[in-house]
Amino acid sequence: MKTYKNIVKYLCLVALSFTACSDDDNDLNLVEASQRVIFTSQMDFANTIEEGGYITFGDVSPGVQTRTWTFPDAAINLEGQENNKTSSEDVVKAFFYEEGVYDVALHQVFKRDAYVEDVLMGKELDTIITVTVLKPLAINITANYINSDGTLGDALNLSENAENVLEASRSIRYTYDIVGGPENTTWTFEGGTPETVQNTETVDVKYRKMGTFGVQLGASRARPFGEDVLMFENLIKVIPSSDPVTLDAVYNHEDYIALEFSREMDGESLNPLDFSVTIQNGATILNPEVASATIDAVEGNRVLLSLLNESTYNDDQVSISYTPGTFETLDGVAVDAFTDAPMVFVGSNLFNNGAFDYGFENSTEANWVYEWWGAPWDLYKFNVSTAQAYDGDRSGYVEVNANGGMIIGHVNNAGEKVTFNVEAGKNYELGVWVYVESLGNVIAGVNAPDIRFYWAPATNWGVGGNPTFTADYAVGEWVYSSQIIQFAESGPTTISIRGDNQNNPEPLKFYMDNLTLLEAKLRP
Repeated sequence: MKTYKNIVKYLCLVALSFTACSDDDNDLNLVEASQRVIFTSQMDFANTIEEGGYITFGDVSPGVQTRTWTFPDAAINLEGQENNKTSSEDVVKAFFYEEGVYDVALHQVFKRDAYVEDVLMGKELDTIITVTVLKPLAINITANYINSDGTLGDALNLSENAENVLEASRSIRYTYDIVGGPENTTWTFEGGTPETVQNTETVDVKYRKMGTFGVQLGASRARPFGEDVLMFENLIKVIPSSDPVTLDAVYNHEDYIALEFSREMDGESLNPLDFSVTIQNGATILNPEVASATIDAVEGNRVLLSLLNESTYNDDQVSISYTPGTFETLDGVAVDAFTDAPMVFVGSNLFNNGAFDYGFENSTEANWVYEWWGAPWDLYKFNVSTAQAYDGDRSGYVEVNANGGMIIGHVNNAGEKVTFNVEAGKNYELGVWVYVESLGNVIAGVNAPDIRFYWAPATNWGVGGNPTFTADYAVGEWVYSSQIIQFAESGPTTISIRGDNQNNPEPLKFYMDNLTLLEAKLRP
């Protein structure tokens, strides 16, 4: 080993001596690499700027003999250049003054074949850099009355203090047109339902409270930074209505049963004895006394019922009835009788995790994919529709073929399954809103069409229909269906939606919206 080390040392000394003797100027002859290396000041932001902004273009490629930058015929100024069309400088600062998409070309001639990343591409290289120039953010709003038959009515006067008159419980359709490519938009509807909406172009807003209210829309983008806000004070003046008052929703609210009406109610006309509640849990039926009925202090269209010595649980079927008494709206319209209005449990939805599109608002049919069960589970059509929506603007529309079936799962834009987190052994309520357009022909004596939800890992194949489409199932209205389930494993979980129409000689057509997964409290 010692002998080999000495030989290596000797060879190194000989090599150094030879080099020193052959280079009279004591200079090393190094070979300069040729490689394309280009940058822009906005390369991390898709080379996007606002009108009047600039981008710096840089060519630091080693081995370049000549270069020519060529800029498009547009409102462009090249700082410090004799013309605004071409430049041979290694760094060029260009100002863009008109909206549009522009190609900036760079032609390079290298001393020898140049690398592009790890591939030799020749001595002459051409590169195109695409620049997007946006206008400053600017908002335009249109607003129209929605007629009582659902058609679009007259346009509103959009000016400060316009006080466009609207009868209570009616709606306005707002739409925006924004130039400048906003990343985020936020509507704020004073006195309206919904109160705030984000990143939605068209919104229908119902006004239940009387008074005068404003509207605001803000738009923003982070890069290039920009923002705009359009605000109208006192835009809507809500007056008493001649329309009948409607019960729009029944749900749990804190320790109360909440009745949400189409407009503000008169608290002095309330009498708890006019309301009755039925609770069914399996074979057990309870009829607790309504202890109190009050108007919610925040939402004047919401009535809160409390029960005497009784509570409601997620595995209960709760219904509320009203016998006409003195109860009326603030504008003097009496409330008609209603019978067995079902209560829907609400709460923190585990599907609402920023990834799972439980309301079909931010996904397309490409995000709800067939899961390859084979026939008949491939005999269906699915799309995201704006024709019906329980909440928001969209829902999932399903047509299951005659004697067919459906099995779909939720994936993101990369094709990866969308998950939500659960805990093993805990009770959950799994629910969905369904609007049946056509039941087809439900035949007695065979398994009726249904929707079933399965999950992975470790699904329960014994879950029942949620819902089951019996011959008397409500058509042409939104109906909530739910079931109590447990998961065998904790952690990330996926859901599959199965539609069974095998025993139906006609297509089954329905919409579904607002999938929910709530932690459930069961009756002891």
